[in-house]
Amino acid sequence: MLETKDLILRKAVMEDWQALYRNIWSRPESAKYMVWDVTQSEEAAISRMERTLAFQAAHDYHWTVIEKKSNQAIGWAGMAKQAPGVWGETGIALGPEFTGKGYGKQILNLLTDYARDQLGAERFVSSCRRENLISKKLQLSCGFTYTHSEEVFHPRDKIPYILDHYRKCL
Repeated sequence: MLETKDLILRKAVMEDWQALYRNIWSRPESAKYMVWDVTQSEEAAISRMERTLAFQAAHDYHWTVIEKKSNQAIGWAGMAKQAPGVWGETGIALGPEFTGKGYGKQILNLLTDYARDQLGAERFVSSCRRENLISKKLQLSCGFTYTHSEEVFHPRDKIPYILDHYRKCL
């Protein structure tokens, strides 16, 4: 478990499914720049929660984000080792009612600090779709610098998009 002023990052529990469904999985605006699809029903959300539990159990550095004041699941965050001394975020997603509150900045700074202090990272990398201006602003506000862009293809529909890459020396 990791903690910021306003958030707790912890492994998901089955009871989180309703909050995740309500706050993020059912929200098209949350999926807009991600590689996952909107969840259309409660039954699909329960199934998705089962997959989330298994995924987080198998990946040490992936968590569900809990807002302290409401004690509800509002999104997720993760990171993974990219190379010796290099860690990178694998996704930060928050429901639309929870953006614009500084939560993304708290999460990204927490991940970079944890990677440096606990995992020996010397550099932390991140990326976002070029048109995701909020994510770009977040990365720059946390001290990241732009490094390069690449064309990638969405894993399901194969539509190309530009992915901008950033890094921060720790």
